Amino acid sequence: MKKTGLLVLLVASLAVGQSTPMLTSTMTATPGANGIIETTANVPFVRFQTPTQADIYCAGFISKDRIPDARYVNGGLQTPTSTKFEIGEIVYLSGTGYQAGQLYSIVRELRDVNEYEIYPGMRKMLASIGHPYGEIGRVRILDTRSKSAIAQVEFSCDPINPGDVAVPFVDKSMVAFHVPGHFDRFAPPNGKLSGRIVLGKDFDTILGSGVKLYLNVGANQGVKVGDYFRVVRSYTSTIKDPVDSLSFKAQISEDTQMHSPTFEATRMTRGKGPNILVGDLPRRSVGEVVIVGTTPTSSSAMVVFALEDILAGDTVQLDDQD
Repeated sequence: MKKTGLLVLLVASLAVGQSTPMLTSTMTATPGANGIIETTANVPFVRFQTPTQADIYCAGFISKDRIPDARYVNGGLQTPTSTKFEIGEIVYLSGTGYQAGQLYSIVRELRDVNEYEIYPGMRKMLASIGHPYGEIGRVRILDTRSKSAIAQVEFSCDPINPGDVAVPFVDKSMVAFHVPGHFDRFAPPNGKLSGRIVLGKDFDTILGSGVKLYLNVGANQGVKVGDYFRVVRSYTSTIKDPVDSLSFKAQISEDTQMHSPTFEATRMTRGKGPNILVGDLPRRSVGEVVIVGTTPTSSSAMVVFALEDILAGDTVQLDDQD
């Protein structure tokens, strides 16, 4: 029995001795070429999600100029009992100039039924860059009869509805695969083009991997399909949030602390405890987006990975393309 106990103790000691060096080597990694000690906590290894054809053609966009609505869907094979049309179904298009074999994209000008501003200044920013449009699908002209063109739905992102607008189809560029790599979560500003997430597709406010969104920078600023933007957030942004800003009024100290610390939006000297200025805290990166479409004043993007929730109103900065 004593021999068995000694053997178990010896095995346990060996196991501890083998695991301890692995833990130590992780926590005391040698600095890289940039002088940063890279660990999964501050420089995680990430995989980039590659946009599919559906992601590219269903992203939607924001246009400064309104799309002409002379050509639009005015019904379908089972009208009026059916008003939603998908792949394979027949639809009718109002307007002129159609020819058999032509492809048309079906788009829809959108409105947000919830008029609440996600972040201060959202409505003003959106108005400055244009009107949001959804990309609904693609149809091919089969024939023209009476005052309508007959078309078949070849691709649909959402059900096509009467009133949706038809515009000539244009091929889009695909985004190349991005190899996995390390992502510096606390990278300082790089001096490159910055912008802001105006809103998410379908007016979503909390965004994750695979979700489409719209930026207030576009082709006029040199943005092109395939560019990657880092999504960043400073702690000062909390001040403008009506809910999260309440944290500044909460007590953060322990009852046994001699001097109570406080979080401050601006430099103050009141109190005996340390006044922590949130503007002095590191800027953190919360994810990465890739551009899938551009207009002169805006761009459509997709979240390729997210370390935490990405929010409408977050700042973006053009990232290094390596």
